[in-house]
Amino acid sequence: MRAAKQQFVVVAVAISMSDSKFNAKFSSNLGRHVFGAAAVAFGFIILVGHDYNGWHLPPYIAYPAAAAEIFGGAALQFRRSVKAGAGVLFVVYLLFALRCLPQIFANPKFYNNWGNFFEQFSLVTGAAIVYASVASLWSHATLNRCGRILLGICTASFTLEQAVYLGPTAGFVPKWFPPNQMFWAVTTTVLLALAAVALLANRLALLATRLLTLMLVLFGLLVWVPLLLSDPHSHTDWSETAESFAIAGATWILADLLGEYRLDDHRPR
Repeated sequence: MRAAKQQFVVVAVAISMSDSKFNAKFSSNLGRHVFGAAAVAFGFIILVGHDYNGWHLPPYIAYPAAAAEIFGGAALQFRRSVKAGAGVLFVVYLLFALRCLPQIFANPKFYNNWGNFFEQFSLVTGAAIVYASVASLWSHATLNRCGRILLGICTASFTLEQAVYLGPTAGFVPKWFPPNQMFWAVTTTVLLALAAVALLANRLALLATRLLTLMLVLFGLLVWVPLLLSDPHSHTDWSETAESFAIAGATWILADLLGEYRLDDHRPR
């Protein structure tokens, strides 16, 4: 009887671990899919408007960039092409991030220029995490640490950007949100700051990344989607909506990575 109970316990533990790993593998696809879908949307937006993040692109840049975004985003949806898709998106987003540097050098006191760079760099980080994970370039622990620090720095920039432009940020909050727009502008700025500290200090990083992802998704759904529906001809609103979900996808990718590492490591957090 005792032996039978021990066998039952062993089987139960094995099933539990198998289910946990299955759930981790399933969840690890979700951020990648969102990130890829946003890239496809970016590609079509570039095709229509020859514009990316407020930059007018000549046709010889717009068409290759759009094709790369669409290919990379679509490739992320399939297991066999993930590596190629992530590599393409890494190069595209890195070039767009580098495109921000001349503006920073020209006017370093204008924080919007810095904000644009770190928004693009967060997308670079998302693509890099996917590529490095699939290609097994680093150990899981090293990839975990690098992704956490890089996105932590980007989140710190998001915090500063909202703090510097607190008034305009409040203006994006729907007026029907109680108690008022400024309350939510300040609250989300504080939450971004806490997420940045958690990522950089590696304290409750998994929880912070999941909550950050949720907040960014809600930004997209409650702020940008209504603006897009109210003015579907606005190219800026289309671009900002895609970027919002792309950044949410990048943080989701990190959340999945941290969650998978926690399951594999089995160490208390």
